[in-house]
Amino acid sequence: MQAAFVDIGQKKNTFIHAQDILPKTDITKQERKVANIKELAKVGMPILVQVKRDSTNKKGARVSTHISLPGRYLVLMPNTDFVTISQKIEDEKERQRLLDFVKANLPANMGAIIRTAAVSKDENVIKKDMQDLIKKWEYIEKRAKESSAAPVLLCESDSVTKKIVLDLIDQKIDIIWVKDEESLKEVQSILDQMEIEHVPEIKIEENLLEKYGLEKQLEKMKQRKIWLKCGGFITIDKTEALTAIDVNSGKYIGKENLEKTVFTVNKEATEEIAKQLRLRDLEGIIMIDYIDMKKEENKERIRQLLKEKLKDDRSKTQVLEFTKLNLLEMTRKHMYSNLEEI
Repeated sequence: MQAAFVDIGQKKNTFIHAQDILPKTDITKQERKVANIKELAKVGMPILVQVKRDSTNKKGARVSTHISLPGRYLVLMPNTDFVTISQKIEDEKERQRLLDFVKANLPANMGAIIRTAAVSKDENVIKKDMQDLIKKWEYIEKRAKESSAAPVLLCESDSVTKKIVLDLIDQKIDIIWVKDEESLKEVQSILDQMEIEHVPEIKIEENLLEKYGLEKQLEKMKQRKIWLKCGGFITIDKTEALTAIDVNSGKYIGKENLEKTVFTVNKEATEEIAKQLRLRDLEGIIMIDYIDMKKEENKERIRQLLKEKLKDDRSKTQVLEFTKLNLLEMTRKHMYSNLEEI
């Protein structure tokens, strides 16, 4: 399996694959792929890991030595020299400006991902975010060296509230609604630590779920079948290997020719699929089984529509092509390690 189990002090041991271990020696990617797990993680050796996927009822958590520390404008990646930028930043001049600045200011043996929020931001602001993340990493390293025995927790991830505020604060939000005084204080504390041009107002609404109809959306997230306004429906089945989404015409029979009827259902299904991907925070390989369309131009219109709707998704997505079996392939990276927290 080229994998090992790591004890992090939980009931279940965590799982680490050979490719998730950064070797201490300088070897190529190809050499890393064929490296034996016994050469990378020996029995009894201490190892600094980050939880990448939480445990479930069936499996322990998955961990990696590829550490990533998310900030407001950057994600810092220690022990690498890899610098990349969000695909959602499309302006080439801005992409180059940000890449040049980050590369020039990162210390040796440090990589980074430049987030979408960095667009048009002053270089001093981005530099401060970088320095804060570097200090956080230095703190983790110091604690690791001072720890006399393993397993030990070196640093906890940010709360769900902080992650959400961090992700959305640069979208010029006017009001942040919270459910109680305790949440208000938490959000206020987070905002006080940030430099914000447009400071939102924080208000309390005890019945948040009811006010915005969130209970219906949460209930909808639990359902396998989601009905569309036109009368069609989609089904979502999540397996260990992938997520399968099936589009069905249901009650919709259309008023014109079959191709137009099919396209109408597929179009509405696409909009709902993009929404459900965000709501359920679905990840990994996603296969969409649309109702068969005979015209290639209609297939391409649906593919482009999905790409357009996914622009609202803050997670990284990739829409591929229709397969020979008329399945549309795509991938998505999850936003939160445990959706149940939300």
